[in-house]
Amino acid sequence: MTVLDADGHVTESAAQLVKYMDAPFRNRQLTFPIVPSDGWDRRLITKYHDTAGDAEAWLRALDKGGMEQAVLFPTLGLFMSFLKDRAWAVQFCRAYNTFMHEEFITVSPRLRSVALLPIQDPEAAAQELRRAVRELGHVGAMLAADGGHVLGDDRFTPIYEEAQRLDVMLAVHASGSHLGGAGVDLFPRFIQAHTCSHPFGQMRQLTSLVFEGIPERFPDLRIAFLEAGAGWAPYWMERMDDEYDKRGEVEAPDIRKKPSDYVRSGKIYFSCEADEWLLPQALKLVGEDQIVYASDFPPLGPQLPRVDRRDPEPRRYHRHAEAKGPRR
Repeated sequence: MTVLDADGHVTESAAQLVKYMDAPFRNRQLTFPIVPSDGWDRRLITKYHDTAGDAEAWLRALDKGGMEQAVLFPTLGLFMSFLKDRAWAVQFCRAYNTFMHEEFITVSPRLRSVALLPIQDPEAAAQELRRAVRELGHVGAMLAADGGHVLGDDRFTPIYEEAQRLDVMLAVHASGSHLGGAGVDLFPRFIQAHTCSHPFGQMRQLTSLVFEGIPERFPDLRIAFLEAGAGWAPYWMERMDDEYDKRGEVEAPDIRKKPSDYVRSGKIYFSCEADEWLLPQALKLVGEDQIVYASDFPPLGPQLPRVDRRDPEPRRYHRHAEAKGPRR
């Protein structure tokens, strides 16, 4: 079985990115004050020792997990949506995208990458998406789930137009801690914030995208919702349908069918972990061709499938997995 990782992470550093920045941006402080100063230990580096700051580390991880290829996402860049300086956000994204081209994409065809887009400036984001895909070889782009925005807003139209024109996917991904006005900042411990942040961020953005009619206006646009598992998707489809039945004619006039129909259209995807309790239900109710595997290697411990290439049945991952009870 060929295993493709739809969401792995590069642990990029400030020192790696700064050399790809233009003057005067490269002269700014190297601390990259993106991660909120809340004191939370996001990495648990004494427990999870893996890092993936270069192509060689990722190629070793692919071999270890028996994976053929990975689509890579940033780590520092997950917090890019909280930057207030638009010019700095654009420069940060351009540097990251060039860094990924130079140090990952060109090293091995097994390493693919999505571009980081500055959502602070949608016009610049559309231009950067075009550069990243056509000149740098990125296979799509990441849209930040967190921050003071909802992705159904009309101002993001240039990004959707360009993605559909280029025929590339857009991946909605959260930072894992701060949603921006959603109450996660009230938690005293990271474990509580991290439990809620990814699914809450995805729920918010899927709701905005569907009810504001983005899948209706851009029927060929492919959107992935990553790192929240797939079990929440059927529940949220049902909830959106219920709301649409009650209020859709008045408050969602831009859509022509039930929200669940858009989700099942074949253009919206969700990542799963291999041993999710509700994976069978997600495969049935969302569509088995719309569920993708994600390792999330390495930030908070790997979820590598551990496939033995000599064994046709992977020990941990199967596309048509059956529920096996709580994770041990």
